[in-house]
Order: sequence, then structure tokens, then C-alpha cells
Amino acid sequence: MTILPGSTVGMLGGGQLGRMFITAARTMGYDVIVLDPDENSPAGGLASEHLAKDYDDTEALDYLAQRCAVVTTEFENIPAVTLAYLAKTVAVHPSAGALHIAQHRKLEKDFFREQGLNTADFINLENEADLESARDFTFPAILKTATLGYDGKGQIVCQSFDDLKPAFEAVGKIHCVLEQRIDLASEVSVVLCRSLEGDVSCFPIAENSHSNGILDVTLVPASISNALSEQAIDAATRIAHGLDYCGVLAVEFFISTDGKVLVNEMAPRPHNSGHYTLDACVSSQFEQQVRMVCGLPAGSCHLHTSVAMWNLLGDVWPEEGIPDWDAIFQLEHAKLHLYGKSQARPGRKMGHINCLGESLGEALSLLEKVRDKLA
Repeated sequence: MTILPGSTVGMLGGGQLGRMFITAARTMGYDVIVLDPDENSPAGGLASEHLAKDYDDTEALDYLAQRCAVVTTEFENIPAVTLAYLAKTVAVHPSAGALHIAQHRKLEKDFFREQGLNTADFINLENEADLESARDFTFPAILKTATLGYDGKGQIVCQSFDDLKPAFEAVGKIHCVLEQRIDLASEVSVVLCRSLEGDVSCFPIAENSHSNGILDVTLVPASISNALSEQAIDAATRIAHGLDYCGVLAVEFFISTDGKVLVNEMAPRPHNSGHYTLDACVSSQFEQQVRMVCGLPAGSCHLHTSVAMWNLLGDVWPEEGIPDWDAIFQLEHAKLHLYGKSQARPGRKMGHINCLGESLGEALSLLEKVRDKLA
């Protein structure tokens, strides 16, 4: 069913991804109701209506279902049971099943392998008794909590087996996976959109660098071979089809020094590494999300300029006042995006800047100027 402008879309979650989705949806003529318990959420301030209720508040969910033609999400840690509850009375994309898999590293990795895809070697550690099974595992390795880990949270590097028990205790002795650390050549991501009918459109592959587990810079086009690009796009497409997915999906990959493409994780939503699409592509990832959940054809994913996207964390903010935005506005090809968060703190995603150039070299040169002005 096609949902046309004038209709109302529901959004579960009120963070910056929801805020940028709302900007796209409102521009296209849709109203958006946000459900997020934070009264000061970035998305809530732009929404047609903000329900400051918990995600398991059935009265709020019933209200959302009655007024919306479709409901989507802006982050994957919405309870899957919430989506299942809504799906009884209103269209919901992505599905509760897709979120359930994405919320759990063991389920996610098993799913990738079921699709015939390669991941880093890993073992499952549900309790302290399981630690002994890792004695012959290849170290160094990374202990990762099975749930609620993102931006480097819930991850501890173990140089040897002797590091494993204290690491397991440090994360609270909860369900984890132990993943072999890869000799990395690069990290890349594929952001795609898939319709209910199964049509897939992919944005150009993004090359990502991280700092303290948080995305720092995304470069597009990525400096990997066409053969590796094709493997990553094929893998991401297989994942989308395997999930019978509808919406925007991001899949992150490790490229090893021996040329292997290994699936790391997926995000069933628009993604930080896809923010470059706001200024460098014909259609943004947020417009594509609106199009997919509303049953519209995909817009063009064509890249019309090279781009270096810099993630702005609260670390950039001075102790008093705000960064020197005026200096950034003097640079005509630097595009500032702020997320409407009132309080900056180290590690908190506050915005991003897309640095555009006719070549990637030009984009990188501009990025260095931008960094210098905000240092």
C-alpha cells in the first residue's frame, strides 16, 4: 500500500536519527508522531506530536497505531515486543523479527553465517563456566556483550586467555561473544534501502575510521577495489533479503589485510556512516527511509560529490560557550548539521560536518581546515 503525503508516520525513538528522519518526512509532506520517554529528545522538538511515554506503554502505543499509517524506528534497542504489539493493528517497518536479530550479537552472527557470509571467528560465552572453552581460542580477541553494546560500549580487548575472566567480570558476567581481533586493512559500511517488494538500492560504500570505538570520519568514495566493493554490496543485499527487510539498513564490514570481507554488524535503521548522503547524494538515507516505509519507489543513490564526514562529539565544545561556528560558515563547502542537544559532554554525538570536494583529496583538505578551526 502506498502512503502519500498528508498521512502520519509514527517514529519510535527520539534521537538525532529520528530528528533527521522527521526533517525529511516533513519536507515531503508527512506528519510525524514521536514516541520517546525523554521530554527533551532531539526528534520530539521537531515532531508534529511527541508522546513522552515509555516504549511499553500500551495506551501510548494504541494511540500511535490509531493515528499513524505506518510506524518505524530510529534505533535498534526498542523492545521487539513493542513492534510486535503495534504490528497487530498498523504496518511496522522494520519488523520485530529483524530488530530481535540485530539486538543480539550471537543471533546476528549466526544469521550472517546462515546467509553464507563470513564473520570474524567467535565463540559464545553465556556464563563463567563457558570461559574455559576459550582457552584454545586465538588471541588477541575482543569480549563483547551480547546486547546493548554500541559505540565501543560493552567491549574489552583481551590480549590473552588470562585477560578473559577479569574482562567478563568487568562487563557484569552477562552473555557475551568473544571475537577474534582482525588485522584490519580498512572498515567500510554499506547503507541500502529495500522495499516491501524486494527492490534494493545501495548508496556508495563508505570507508570509516573510529576513535575510542566511536565513528570519527567517513570517506566517500571508499579506497577499496571494485571487487571488494562488489563483495560487500552483495553481502549486505543478501542480509536484507534474508530478513525480508523494509527500510534503510546499514551493514558494517571489516576488510582484513589478507583481503577478506567479514561482516561485523548491522543496524536496522539509517546509520551514522550514512550522514554523508545528506549533502553528497541525490537522495539522503532519511528520504529513502520515508520512501521505503511509505511504499514509494527509491530515490537516486547517486553520489554527486566526494565527501569527508566528521562526527562532532561533545569533546569539541569549550568548557564555556559554543564552538566557533562562524569560522565553519566561512567555508562554503563545509555543511554543518547539529542535533539539537542542549548539553555537550565527551563522547556524545552532537552533530556532524560534511566536507565536500570535487575529489576526495579536496574533501580531506577541507576537513583538515575544519578540524583546525575547531581545535
